[in-house]
Amino acid sequence: MLTGIEEVDWASLGHAYGPADDVPELLRGLASADPAERENALDGMYGAVHHQGDVYDSTLACIPFLLELVADPEVQDRGCIVELLTSIGGIDLGDDEELAELDTDDEEFIPAANFAMAAAAIAAGADVFLGLVGDPDPEVRLAAPCALASLHPDPVRVLGLLRERLTVERDTEVRLALVAAVGRLALRHESLRPETADWLAWLSRAAQAPGLRLAALAQLARVAPAEIPDDVVERVTVLLEEVRTVPREPSGETPRAATPTLIGQVRELLEEHSAGRPTPWTEELLRTLHTALDDRVDDRIALILAQLRSPDWGQRSDAIWLCGALIRVWRGRYEEVVRLVGAQLSDPEPRLREAATSFLERLFELASPSTDALAARLAAAPQGPLGLPGPGARAGRGGALLALARCGDARAIPLLARALEEGEVRRELLYAVKTLGPAALPLAPALRRRLAEVELDELLYDRAAPLLCALGAVRGVQALPEVLRVLRGAPPNRRDWVREACLRTLAAFGPSAREALEDARALLGSESAAVSSMAAQAVWALDGSPAEAVDALDRWLRPGTSGAEWCAAARALGAIGPAAASAAPALRAGLGARDLWVRVRSAAALWRVSGDAATVLPVLLAAWEENRHTRVTVAECLAEMGPAAAEAEFAIRTELARRHRHNAREDGAGSHDVHDDEKLLTLCRAALARMERHRM
Repeated sequence: MLTGIEEVDWASLGHAYGPADDVPELLRGLASADPAERENALDGMYGAVHHQGDVYDSTLACIPFLLELVADPEVQDRGCIVELLTSIGGIDLGDDEELAELDTDDEEFIPAANFAMAAAAIAAGADVFLGLVGDPDPEVRLAAPCALASLHPDPVRVLGLLRERLTVERDTEVRLALVAAVGRLALRHESLRPETADWLAWLSRAAQAPGLRLAALAQLARVAPAEIPDDVVERVTVLLEEVRTVPREPSGETPRAATPTLIGQVRELLEEHSAGRPTPWTEELLRTLHTALDDRVDDRIALILAQLRSPDWGQRSDAIWLCGALIRVWRGRYEEVVRLVGAQLSDPEPRLREAATSFLERLFELASPSTDALAARLAAAPQGPLGLPGPGARAGRGGALLALARCGDARAIPLLARALEEGEVRRELLYAVKTLGPAALPLAPALRRRLAEVELDELLYDRAAPLLCALGAVRGVQALPEVLRVLRGAPPNRRDWVREACLRTLAAFGPSAREALEDARALLGSESAAVSSMAAQAVWALDGSPAEAVDALDRWLRPGTSGAEWCAAARALGAIGPAAASAAPALRAGLGARDLWVRVRSAAALWRVSGDAATVLPVLLAAWEENRHTRVTVAECLAEMGPAAAEAEFAIRTELARRHRHNAREDGAGSHDVHDDEKLLTLCRAALARMERHRM
């Protein structure tokens, strides 16, 4: 076994952490009789030799030996090695004709060339996977179909083998893998799609197990979206009910001992996620189907609603996670979904409650249909920490409290007061106070006390900023001495950040905090534009005289300042409003800047100080089209302009008609993305309403 491994000059090759002279030991570890040693070796292969999906020269050198291990029936855990090979060789580089011309001496192109060489090397030995579809080890049979569909150079032969194997395979998950591999083949080879689509359509209605028919329907949706049946929701709902009532197959898996590896940790998490669920594989099938349905949002919502009404808690949990992915990307009518998710908060299954809480706390105002359920959950839950930070917050009461507060529900206020009496508090809870507004003023004494306890050390910003934000939101001016203590005592570490946060709070306090005026004036000349601009805003709010504030801001609206500095000053001038009209000429100069955000902030401020809609509207509309992330800022101005923004009506109506969220990202999502998009819609509706009222 591993013949010739010593003939490779591994030390001259590399991987993610340097010379690859440790790779022979990893390869031998994959063939070890010791399960822990095999897992450590596999962890090392993914961690170094195939780090984050990369292919190094050492990765290429491993391929013949990995294929040899896969072919040896005496080697255990070969399914894991098949998956590793699939990952190494399965990168789809497309049909780029320039790939053959890559200069492998150019470091910029070596990774792409390595991917191509890996795919070619594994394809040359891919016949080894043909014999694995009937291997006695179900884990090997589970991994083999995807390897064949991704790596074998003869797709017609593979398609025939996969379909033939389906007639004799009895393991449910392996059968599903066979169907998924057929779909993958059809997606990779367009010539196979018509035949495959016909076969999948037949299989989805054949006298087969409901899970297999569901898998066929999901793959049909991927391969031929135009052929998705109109009754897809009804069919999937029926199949899910049939899946739920089919007797559970006994598991033949032997539990593995825990190992201190990343792979071991991931496996444990997956096992925990699947524990107690008769058919955990339905989650992946439904995710595939939802991906294929794409912009058929109403169908996807209907499917999620059906799942949320299922007696199977696992299907309801799947529905919540699937809806989380849906709502982050697509606008729609989610009221009933949110109500039913809220109903899961009273379920005895903790994983279901955690899924529901995690979903609701990211919705802000969209979670309103669930507020009664959230309040009931908080009232009925065992007494325990309310403000707990960290991972346990979602499973406990902190997540439910955060969701309730972000809805602006006043029932959160006494619970927040209790949380402030406890130990550490989630910073998100403190930032959520601004959603509650002046009604949360009873929180001011506790917030003041917590701020007084904050040490003036290097962690000051992290601990004080959320408290300062909350105090500003409730206008808790009685905490002025504590705010000034932090402002005056800020240490060098993040001093400007601390000062900016304190000044923002003072500006929110307004004239009632006038005794802080000299402290704010002293920072007008700060070398930080953020601090200087916020000091100007605070001076204006405390004193009501704009002259010195505008003078301080003027120095940041000159040639040579950075875009961030200009934007900070422009935002402060916009907050001052018409009293800063003398700054209009300087702001007009920013309308022609190369920096997009300088143009946007200058236009918004110019409107607010001068009311010159004719000048700023073309700039705002151009930015709207150029960069979707400017739209909330632009829409705020349009809503203020009302009839003066009539030229923007088409853009506003187009945005309101769009189903796709303006800030949806393929590479993930932020906790405020849905909230920001809903804010955009609210502002667009407000702008449109003002225009329509003007025409009456």
